[in-house]
Amino acid sequence: MWDLLPIYLKTFIFIALVIAASFTIKWGIKKKFSFLEKLVGIKLKEKTVNLISWAFFLWVFTLGLYLVNELHNPLPTLNPLINKLLIIFFIFSLVWFISQLIITLITQYLTQRFEVIPSVSIIELLIKIIIFFIGFILVLDILKINITPFITSLGIAGLAVGLALKDTLENLFSGLHILMAKQIKPGDYIMLDNNLEGFVEDISWRNTIIRQLSNNLIIVPNSKISSSVIVNYSLPEPELSILVGVGVSYDSDLNKVERVTIEVAKEVLNTVNGGVSEFEPFIRYHTFGDFSINFNVILRVKTYVDRYLVAHEFIKKLHQRYKEEGITIPFPIRTIYLQKTS
Repeated sequence: MWDLLPIYLKTFIFIALVIAASFTIKWGIKKKFSFLEKLVGIKLKEKTVNLISWAFFLWVFTLGLYLVNELHNPLPTLNPLINKLLIIFFIFSLVWFISQLIITLITQYLTQRFEVIPSVSIIELLIKIIIFFIGFILVLDILKINITPFITSLGIAGLAVGLALKDTLENLFSGLHILMAKQIKPGDYIMLDNNLEGFVEDISWRNTIIRQLSNNLIIVPNSKISSSVIVNYSLPEPELSILVGVGVSYDSDLNKVERVTIEVAKEVLNTVNGGVSEFEPFIRYHTFGDFSINFNVILRVKTYVDRYLVAHEFIKKLHQRYKEEGITIPFPIRTIYLQKTS
């Protein structure tokens, strides 16, 4: 009965079986990973599992079509061409899988390493270029195209492009240097030597993108970043000390001023979001001013941007407490003598 079926119907049945087998294997792989996670205790990201299952689906589907074409041979005249197309499709699916797997694993590693998901597009771009170039060379070899002249021409063209894109390549390698040095990464708060500051959003193949607190974006060429003097407020740790300047009257009891100020500082660090409650605040007198004795209050905050709220609340509470304690914060007074001339 099978032999009596039309050839197109046989082909349709075979392809339907291949599709069904591909989906079954895809489903089985997801279940297998779920079982391994429970058995071994290794937790894979859902994106990684989906990537692997879809890759196996494409490979099984391609292999099935290849076997249908070889064993059933529905189109004899196009058989060699179909086989080559299927092999090329398999190579590009393999290239796509390897590039996406490497990018996914790197992202997962960076997430565990830095507790955030950095967006570093330069790494993704380089991985895709290298792996897809290897796949392209394999396809040329399968098509029996001599790759020696191509590689020679590519070398000459690469030299010409390198000279034409000198600044672009400088930015590319500067970006790689920034990433490898690990002195700046997405999420860090930095200040450049021209006083521009903000959070590092991304390090791309050409630019480093910095987001200011005003939500504006600063786009800086990587070569400028590499040659700049930069303050990274996130290294070696995000916590940092801040100084708040205060002045009190010459009539003040300085021991009382110190005690009251430290009490207020402790209260602020314990109650305001962003304050480091374990830190012991202190003050340091430093100047006999024209109308006040000046000192700095040293506080500690969790991140650079927390300094604004902590200083804001500290100044309000200290002003109120000084009023209650009778401590005067003086303001400039000028005495003017007018001499009457005849």
